[in-house]
Amino acid sequence: MDGFEGNSGVIVVAATNRSDILDNALLRPGRFDRRVTVGLPDVKGREQILEVHIRNKKLAEGITLTDIAKRTAGFSGADLENLMNESAILAARRNKSAVTMDEINDATDRVIAGLEGRPLNNNASKKLVAYHEAGHAIVGSLLPHHDPVNKVTVIPRGQAKGLTWFTPGEDQSLISTAMLKARIAGALGGRVAEQLVFGSSQVTTGAGGDLQQVERMARAMVTQFGMSDVGSIAIDDGGFGGPNYSEDLNSKIDSAIKDISDECFQTAWNLLETHRDCLDRVAEELCEMETITGDRLREIVAQYTELPEKMAAV
Repeated sequence: MDGFEGNSGVIVVAATNRSDILDNALLRPGRFDRRVTVGLPDVKGREQILEVHIRNKKLAEGITLTDIAKRTAGFSGADLENLMNESAILAARRNKSAVTMDEINDATDRVIAGLEGRPLNNNASKKLVAYHEAGHAIVGSLLPHHDPVNKVTVIPRGQAKGLTWFTPGEDQSLISTAMLKARIAGALGGRVAEQLVFGSSQVTTGAGGDLQQVERMARAMVTQFGMSDVGSIAIDDGGFGGPNYSEDLNSKIDSAIKDISDECFQTAWNLLETHRDCLDRVAEELCEMETITGDRLREIVAQYTELPEKMAAV
C-alpha cells in the first residue's frame, strides 16, 4: 500500500468482521487509518435493504416492507436477503403467484431457527416439551424487562424439540442489569417448568442450550460489565494462555456467576409456582395446537394475572 503519490487518486478500501485481530501495521496513519463501523440496520435501514431484494419478487396485496422490517429486528442485510429468497421459494412450492405473509413468517422462522422437523408423535415427549416452552414464555411475559414473546411452538426446528421466540428491541447496544437478569430467568424458565411439574428426577437434557446461554450471560455480567459483587472491573480471560488473574479472584468470579444463576432460577420458580394454573393452560394449548402466537399467549396469561408493562432496555 506504500508508494502512491499524493495526487494519484488511488483509494484502498477493505472490509472485515474481525477488526480485533488486525495487525497494528495496517492501522497506522497513511494506511487504513480511517475506520467506519457498520452495525446492524435499524427499521428504516431494513426497509431500504428489503426494497433491493424484492425487485424481482411479487408481494401479495396488503403487505408492506415496513411491516416486514418491524418483524425482523436484529437481522443483517444478508439475513434479509436470505429471508426474501426463502419466502419466494416457499411461495413457488405452494403454487402461489405472489409472496404472502404466511411465506414471510415461515421463512423468518427458518432463517432464525432452521428447517422445520416432523411434529412429535410421542404424547409424553410432546407434553414435556410443551411445559418446557410454556415455562420460557410465561416467565418472559411476566418480567417487565424481558423482550416480548413472538411465538411458541413444540414443532422441532434444527436440533431443538421446541422453541420460544422473543422480539428484541431496536437498540441492543445498551442493556441494563435488570434486562440481563430477566433474560437469564427466561432462559431458565424451561428447566424450572420441567422440575416443577415432573420433579427433579425427570428433568431432561433439553435445557442444555439454555444453561450454556445462562453461563455466557452471567459470566459477561461478572467479567465484562462489572454487574456483580466482584466489582466494577473488566477482567481479561487471558486468551490462549488462560486466565491471568489470581485463584482468589477466579473463585469470586465463579461464586458471582452461581449467585446470579441461583437468583434468576428462584425468580423463575416463584413466577411459575405462583401461576401454575396458567402454566398448565398454556402447555395444554401447545399440546393441542402445537404453535401459538405471542398475542394468543398474552390473551391466556391475562386471564390469570395482570401483564406488566414492558420496560425499555436501559
